[in-house]
Amino acid sequence: MFRPKLPTMPHPTGTAPPAVIQPTTITPGTQPPPTPAVPASTRPAVQLTPGTALALVGGGTAVVLIVGTVLVSMLLAVAVTAASVAVCAVVLRSLLSQHRR
Repeated sequence: MFRPKLPTMPHPTGTAPPAVIQPTTITPGTQPPPTPAVPASTRPAVQLTPGTALALVGGGTAVVLIVGTVLVSMLLAVAVTAASVAVCAVVLRSLLSQHRR
């Protein structure tokens, strides 16, 4: 009843023919045709002005401060939860010890 039923593997219906390797001749002195040159990109290069750099630094600082605030608040929530669980454990322990007396 508790023994697993393993499926039976079906047998292959046919076999694949072996791959045929065709020999190629190499003639020395011949070179492959040259590859065409890639045209230069028409996109303009990114220009970093002082205002743009200041905006990037400000945005990065804001992101770091927000992520830090979220992480600290999560740590504080864990600490408050641990303290409340510890208080509950002390109260239950005192109630159980009074009940035994």
